[in-house]
Order: sequence, then C-alpha cells, then structure tokens
Amino acid sequence: MKQASNKKRKSRSGWIMLVLTVIIYLVTASTEPSLAYAALTKSFEVLKMIAPIMLAVMLLMALIATFIKPKGIARHLGEESGLKGWLLALTGGVLSHGSTLVWYPMLSELREHGARDGLIVAFFYARAIKLPWLPVMIGYFGLTFTVVLTFYIVLAAWIQGVLTDRLLQGEHHDKSK
Repeated sequence: MKQASNKKRKSRSGWIMLVLTVIIYLVTASTEPSLAYAALTKSFEVLKMIAPIMLAVMLLMALIATFIKPKGIARHLGEESGLKGWLLALTGGVLSHGSTLVWYPMLSELREHGARDGLIVAFFYARAIKLPWLPVMIGYFGLTFTVVLTFYIVLAAWIQGVLTDRLLQGEHHDKSK
C-alpha cells in the first residue's frame, strides 16, 4: 500500500514541476519576451544534447526489465551483494559518463528491483572521477596527487554508501513487493 502511495506522489510531483515550469515561462514571456525566448532556445539545445543519452538509458532500462529479473538484481546489488555489489557500484560510477540526470530513471528502476540505497549513493559519489580528465589532472597536479585524490574519492564513495545503508536501515522497505 505504501509503495502505491509513493508512486502516486512521484507521478504528481512530475506534473507539478511541469506546470510550474510552464507558468514561469508564461510569466517570463509576458514580461521579458526576449529572455523567455533565450531560455526556451537553451532548453531545446540541452534537450537535443541529452536526447540520445536518454534514449540509450531507456533502451538499457527496457533490456534490464526484459532480461534481468528482480532476484538477479538483488543478488548483484541487493542486501546480500557484499563486496561484489560495492565493486560493481564503484566501478560503474567511475566508468559512467554524461549528465547525472539521465542516470536517475535507470537507477530508480534498479532500486525498485532491490538494489541497495548505499550502492546507488556510492555509484553517484564515484562519478566524481572522470576518466577522460585524469590525464589533464596528472598534467597539472602530477601522478601522485591524482592517484591519492582518486583513492580518497573512491574511499569516500564507499563510506557514503555504508553510512546511507546504516542511516536508512530502519526505513528500508521490501522493494520486491
């Protein structure tokens, strides 16, 4: 029953955000048309940029929903995942690219199928490491600094995940129902 209520609330919040955004655009268009036009143009540029990534994420979500069953998710990212789950979350975070926003739907889907909150937090935190930028960082700061910083980011990602699991332990609900 609680999950149905949460889904309703999520659904409603999306519509509320959409309506508020439209209202803000309309108010801006009536007071500063050039500003509204510039904002709308920039919004479409961002949409064009993230649309291919969103399509890829939706395809990946469809593949996950089709081929990976909730028990499989729970085994790799669930309560009993252990070290394997942490390694998957941290490695996935480091290797992931693109806007964080495009990862929300897929990670939400994984969470609904039993992925632990701590592993999701660790994934997001580990995204602070950007593989394409590591050579640039080495060039500016040196190899030792880059290795130490990268190690501490991964360590902090793990700590944040563990803390999240502990803090939300009492609130953790059975996502497979």
